[in-house]
Amino acid sequence: MAVATPQLPEEVRRQGITIKKQSSSIVLAISLTSPPPKDRYDLILDPAALGDLRLTKDAVANALAQHGAKLEPDPEGKANAYRITVPDEFAADGPGGADKLRDVVLTPGSGGPPARLADVGRVVNLPSPYDGLFLSNYATLRLRDDLSRVPGVGEVTVRGLGAYAMRIWLDPDKLAARQLTTQDVANALARQNVQVAAGQVGQPPNPSGQAFQMTVTTLGRLTDPEQFDGIVVKAGGAGQVVYLRDVARIELGAQSYDSFNSRSGFEAANILIFQLPGSNSLEVAKGVREQMEKLKPSLPPGVEYTIPFDTTKFVDAAITSVYHTLAESGILVLIVILVFLQSWRALLVPATTVPVTIIGAFAFMPVMGFSVNLLTLFGLVLAIGIVVDDAIVIVENASNHIEKGMTPRLATIQAMNEVTGPVIAITLVLMAVFLPTAFLGGITGQLYRQFALTIAATAFISAINALTLKPAQCAQFLRPHTGRNIFTRIFDALYRPTERVYAWTVRHVLRVWWLMLLIFVGLALFTAWLYNRTPQGFLPNEDQGYVLIAVQLPDAASLERTREVTDRMNKVFRKFRDRGVVEHWFVLGGLSLLDGTNAPNGATAFASWTDWSKRTTRESQQEELVKALQMEFLQMQEATIIVIIPPAIQGLGFAGGFQMQLEDRGGVGLAALQERAQAIMDEAKKRPEFDPVKFQSTFRAGVPQVYLNIDRVKCEQMGVKLDDVFNALQANLGSIYVNDFNKFDRTYQVRIQADAQYRADPGLLGRLEVKNRDGGKVPLGTLLTPDMQIGPLSVIRYNLYPSAAINGMTAPGVSSGDGLKAMEDVAKETLPPSMGYEWTSIALQQKRVSSGGFRFGGYDVGEAVLIFGLAVLFVYLVLAAQYESWWLPFAVILVVPLGLLGVVAGVNVKTLLSGLVPGLMPMDNNIYTQIGVVLIIALASKNAILIVEFARELRLSGMPIREAAVQAARMRFRPIIMTSFAFILGVAPLVFATGAGAAARQSLGTAVFGGMITGTVLAVFFVPVFFLVIQNLIELRHGPPKLHAGEHLAVAEGVAAHATPAAVEGNGQVGNGQPAAVTADGPPVEKREASGAA
Repeated sequence: MAVATPQLPEEVRRQGITIKKQSSSIVLAISLTSPPPKDRYDLILDPAALGDLRLTKDAVANALAQHGAKLEPDPEGKANAYRITVPDEFAADGPGGADKLRDVVLTPGSGGPPARLADVGRVVNLPSPYDGLFLSNYATLRLRDDLSRVPGVGEVTVRGLGAYAMRIWLDPDKLAARQLTTQDVANALARQNVQVAAGQVGQPPNPSGQAFQMTVTTLGRLTDPEQFDGIVVKAGGAGQVVYLRDVARIELGAQSYDSFNSRSGFEAANILIFQLPGSNSLEVAKGVREQMEKLKPSLPPGVEYTIPFDTTKFVDAAITSVYHTLAESGILVLIVILVFLQSWRALLVPATTVPVTIIGAFAFMPVMGFSVNLLTLFGLVLAIGIVVDDAIVIVENASNHIEKGMTPRLATIQAMNEVTGPVIAITLVLMAVFLPTAFLGGITGQLYRQFALTIAATAFISAINALTLKPAQCAQFLRPHTGRNIFTRIFDALYRPTERVYAWTVRHVLRVWWLMLLIFVGLALFTAWLYNRTPQGFLPNEDQGYVLIAVQLPDAASLERTREVTDRMNKVFRKFRDRGVVEHWFVLGGLSLLDGTNAPNGATAFASWTDWSKRTTRESQQEELVKALQMEFLQMQEATIIVIIPPAIQGLGFAGGFQMQLEDRGGVGLAALQERAQAIMDEAKKRPEFDPVKFQSTFRAGVPQVYLNIDRVKCEQMGVKLDDVFNALQANLGSIYVNDFNKFDRTYQVRIQADAQYRADPGLLGRLEVKNRDGGKVPLGTLLTPDMQIGPLSVIRYNLYPSAAINGMTAPGVSSGDGLKAMEDVAKETLPPSMGYEWTSIALQQKRVSSGGFRFGGYDVGEAVLIFGLAVLFVYLVLAAQYESWWLPFAVILVVPLGLLGVVAGVNVKTLLSGLVPGLMPMDNNIYTQIGVVLIIALASKNAILIVEFARELRLSGMPIREAAVQAARMRFRPIIMTSFAFILGVAPLVFATGAGAAARQSLGTAVFGGMITGTVLAVFFVPVFFLVIQNLIELRHGPPKLHAGEHLAVAEGVAAHATPAAVEGNGQVGNGQPAAVTADGPPVEKREASGAA
């Protein structure tokens, strides 16, 4: 084993060894020129883990090997330093081997960006009349370094024909005719193309009086093909000279010819830009554009640059859409408040809450480590309907007292006496319900945390604002109504009868409380049944403005056949461009998207849609476009072409579908592994849950290969070294790196390889010759026999086991959760005991959320269930402390199933309507829906708190339980309806969102929209019942509460002004227990002046 802590500057990177540090793993990548993977299969190290660095996947391919290296603390004890252990067989691939590796410190914050192709952030394209070799090298020489210095850029990769190289194309026939071998050519290049340091004339120590000191120079490293032409390979005694040009063709070519690149059907160089983890994508994109504008004047004549692919277009468009939604929500909320309060002065009180709270939330974000992103903006959109609640409750209560004759100042004081407790309780509940999400880990925790803590911060700021600034504003802004305009009369004509009907209904449902409890149990059971039947998902597929296309030709297909297929694909893209739905596309030939390896039979394409504003019809939506593209590509029988929607969050895999890793846990072999992988895909294609076209596995155990059976005994008998045989094969077929040459102030490789016509057929290998120990020439045809056989194209280890990756997507309308369950059923039916499977990428995260996060009582408990349970528990504990009772909080907590009913009903109704209403998307119970559930737990509890808190105060003031429930419900009916309608209309723009990010906005908006409707409409009838039952149970055990005549007088007097038009039940007492005047159709009446009530 060779131990090294490698640093990889350009001169080392060229040898084929690179290292990249990702956010979750460190990958050591080695470019191999010829050895088949099975020769290196047993040399792979076991993956190692260190903290959050998980190394689980080892992939070895002919062109690129990726495997987890052993990571150990630095032996010298340097802080945050590690060393990487690699096998000698890998490290030695290239001149010098491990000796060329340099020391480096890999700190958690340093290192490279993700290397996966699907993680590219943006692409700079150079189309021009020049050939691809010139363009790719110009990009490397003049653009790559400048772009790498842009803040936030992690790596810049130029995809084209690669770096320049001096290519020595050998002619084996001419070599044979001159009694030469490939080793003779390599030796001549090594002798005559060298770096020379000849020294100096007159360099000290020197004779006394030395007047000059001059450097001696001579031609060392060559620079041009003409100079390489003149290299002497062989010289005879009679003056015969064999030059390199006599046995080879020399040109300034490419280091590798294993790929091709095009943009919109024309040859081009593509510059792939990856950003560092944690950097701001919008700032990086801005920096790249500014840098390219600075470099634009220096571009060669005829060369222009474009940026055909940029993921931040989606981010920017989505954020802009959310800003618009934010404004729309604010306007709708203010309209609702104006309708109910019927006063511009009253409107100013909650209206001024919105900017104060939003600005305060922006101040909190950097303190909590958040940026302004889609999740925090989602939180602000929902917060608009929440932060006005406290102000609405205060201004509504104060307005009612003013209408009864109080002065604004006294009305405000009494209102604060009545609602301070509920405001504090509501704020504590809103903050407590999101507290558990702050401690979740992984991607789920990141999604919950930013959204939840943003709302919690706004709730806290809103409460402080409500308890300090709002009373002063109410006292200054509010005035008694001087007249009743037509709008007021219409509103009163509609609202007053509604309030009376509601109070009458509550009074009667309390008489049949047992029936209401039975209905509640039925609704709760129905909610649980519907929740379990709702399709499960993780993240909705977003229209991010582009799709990826994976191209896979049959095994052993040449790069030329791949180019022909992509040429046909260009015609399809042009057709879609003419329709106005595709703007740009580019193709990376020779690069497989599915496994990230260089393969001649693979290609990857990126197609960018036109702007979302230009795609408003159903036919131009991403789902329909993907179907249309896929149908076009199905006509191409030469290759398997799959149109792939990118993952909703970049970095979670390479596609929006699922990936299953099939593992050989019993050592049954690679052939059996491929057979079972194919069997699983065949069975899955028969099921309706999946799109049969989208199944693909790049694992191949039976790829045609040429096996050279070398007679080793004969080699010894004829005096031929095996190393010479291997070198001759590699030099002619795989190319050999000899040394370097200088050009354009850079260092490039010199490589020798047989010319194209001598590598076209395995039968030509026999014409190659090697020398024996006596200097004689031996044809390879006498030492080896070519034979066709099969072997693996690549070998992958996942969790230490040889594995085969199976990629797939669900059928339209089928949730990802149903797809994963169906795949698990297929695997159980198909796999033998010696094999198993694991989910990876986005599917792994979904399983953690839905069913695999924790164990409780012997059962798997998903993170979603755990979050819901903890949210309810925290609400209960806060209310228990607030009410100083373990029982009364249940009157609030029991409304949660009613809100959840609206969430799951909204999801299912939205799915049913998605096929009828343009713009609506089918939905599942995804992570955004679950975030909405957590919010609904808080909001439904908020409405219940307003009733329960007032009913409790009324009971403590001496009012009978039933009447306290009725009066509290009627008193709080208008603020509940106001706050709920304000929130419902505030989130309505999310329900019908379109454009960038619409899937996430619709998922979140639909959940809270439906949950708030049922959590309001049903709760206003059930909460009085819950209070009645639970308060009776409390008093049955502990006796009637001790009356507090003075402390709760204000609440009781407020009831006197709001009492229902029915007789007060019980002993007919209100307030401090004094008898009230009771009429048959009117409220209890006490002759008391408004000012005295204060």
